[in-house]
Amino acid sequence: MDVAIYYGRGNWPGVRADKLYQEYLIPLCSPGLLIGSKPLESLQDLSRHTLLHDTSRKDWKQFVRQHDVEGVNVNHGPIFSHSTMVLQAAAHGQGIALGNNVLAQPEIEAGRLISPFEEVLVSKNAFYVVCDAKQAEMGRIATFRDWMLSIAAKEGAPAVSQE
Repeated sequence: MDVAIYYGRGNWPGVRADKLYQEYLIPLCSPGLLIGSKPLESLQDLSRHTLLHDTSRKDWKQFVRQHDVEGVNVNHGPIFSHSTMVLQAAAHGQGIALGNNVLAQPEIEAGRLISPFEEVLVSKNAFYVVCDAKQAEMGRIATFRDWMLSIAAKEGAPAVSQE
């Protein structure tokens, strides 16, 4: 491996890790949920909706704690085996996902998912471009890494679509 994209906290032994994108976890739902019988006007309205969960995440609990949201049962709702399945369920109106801003970007850009709120949960994880620490300054590796970092800096973190 010359260069790879890793997801995590950036502390891998033997590699140089440069942060590309910080992960933000954002509430995401189908645009149709905004016009239904249970509107999403404040975070308290989460209590009237199904929360969608990923088996590898316990982020709804952190989200409601960070934003002082009361009355939301963060243990209720279906659990999916992969985060992409959670996003697809949200896009099909099955509930509200707490999704990764980078992975959700294609669905957001296509208008299948929106974020009904401005609040986010800043994750401890991020996306990194990594390479062997001993080869980090080799010409083609350094050139590619620098190009990746310049693209990430120019684009910034993927945007959140709010309606």
